Amino acid sequence: MRLAVIPARGGSKRIPRKNIRLFGGKPMIAWSIEAAIASGCFDRVVVSTDDPEISAVAREWGGLVPFSRPAALADDHTGIMPVVRHAIEWHVDQGLNPEHVCCIYPTAPLLEPSVLTDAYERMVRSGSDFCFGVASYGHPIQRALRLDAKGGVSMFSTEHSLTRSQDLEPAFHDAGQFCWGTSAAFVDGRSPFLQKSVAVVLPRHRVVDIDTPEDWLLAEALHMALALKAET
Repeated sequence: MRLAVIPARGGSKRIPRKNIRLFGGKPMIAWSIEAAIASGCFDRVVVSTDDPEISAVAREWGGLVPFSRPAALADDHTGIMPVVRHAIEWHVDQGLNPEHVCCIYPTAPLLEPSVLTDAYERMVRSGSDFCFGVASYGHPIQRALRLDAKGGVSMFSTEHSLTRSQDLEPAFHDAGQFCWGTSAAFVDGRSPFLQKSVAVVLPRHRVVDIDTPEDWLLAEALHMALALKAET
């Protein structure tokens, strides 16, 4: 059994109600639900939430909400791993035993269904614990700068002050869209960044971690640009 878990609590602070705020004409979470369903990867697409309004929206767009997330897993300090583990253990208690699980973030409107399929196949082929999306940094991290209280500039890595950008090793960051894993890896609380993992590289124009109003505006601009490109 393959299970998608979309964690969507109701207490977003920086962008209130962002999981169901309209984005491109749909509630934000609808994009993740539809991508999961369209991928054809999953036997069940489940939304884990503590919020009745999010529950109703999720069901409207095809997601399953078979349980209410406990309040202890819905505060500002709860990480993703315990939430996914709770969803897995709930299914096991019901006699359903997911072998592979994908945590899909509720704010991933640029996620392509085919990426979920490709990532699953890569994880299975490699025998890895996890597979998630990454994107490259737009500028070499070895040339990163810090600013002091007076605006003074210094380098984090002074040994690269004269190194050409093209000679520096590329660096990548988590795209913040999804993470496939074995059920055992999630239940054990293993870290995708420290354990046996593989990644799929996504184009930067399809990656925005939507945490602030500025992020939201950038995601909308990219979404509109991609929609126009698809029409031409």
